[in-house]
Amino acid sequence: MRVETRKQEIIRVAATLFKDKGYSAVTMRDLAKAMGIKAASLYNHINSKQDILKDIIISLAEEFTAGMATIMASQVSSLDKLNQIIALHVNIAGRNTDEMASLNNDWMHLEEKLEYYLQLRENYEANFRSIIKQGIGTKEIIDLDPDTILFSILSTLRSLYLWIPDHEDYNPNQFAAELAEILLHGINK
Repeated sequence: MRVETRKQEIIRVAATLFKDKGYSAVTMRDLAKAMGIKAASLYNHINSKQDILKDIIISLAEEFTAGMATIMASQVSSLDKLNQIIALHVNIAGRNTDEMASLNNDWMHLEEKLEYYLQLRENYEANFRSIIKQGIGTKEIIDLDPDTILFSILSTLRSLYLWIPDHEDYNPNQFAAELAEILLHGINK
C-alpha cells in the first residue's frame, strides 16, 4: 500500500470539504482545522486553495482523457467501446467520489486552467459522440440523435459519485456490467 504524502492528504481532505460545503464556502482555515494543523502550515505543502482545486480537477480530467484515448485506439465494436467508457467512469468515480464532486460542481472556479479543462472536456465528449455515431452507422446502436444518447449516458455517469458512497458493498465490475446493460440495452424484458 502506498503511503500518502502530506500534500495528497491535504488534497483528499480538501476534496471532502469541497464536496460537503462547496469550493467557494471552504476557507484555508476550514481545511487546516479539518487536518488539525495551523493554516500557515498548509502553505508548506501547497500554494493556494486554487492549486488544490486545479490538482483535483485537472488530474481527473487527464485520467478520463487517457482512458478515452485507450478506448478510441482499441479495435472493438462501438458497443464494446461504450462498455469500456462505462467501466472507466465506474472505476474512476469509485476511487474518487469526493474529487468527482469537484469535477462536476466546481470546475467553473478554475482560473488559469479553465480553458485547458474545457478543452479536455470538449474533446472527451467529441470522442464519446464519435463512438455513438459510429455505432449508429454500423447499426449497433438505434438511429436516434447522438447528442440525446450522449446526454442520457453521460448524465448518469457524471452522477456516480452521488450513488457509490451509499453502496459501499457494491462490486465495481458487476456494477459496471449491470449499468452498461441498462444504459446500452434498456430495461425492457
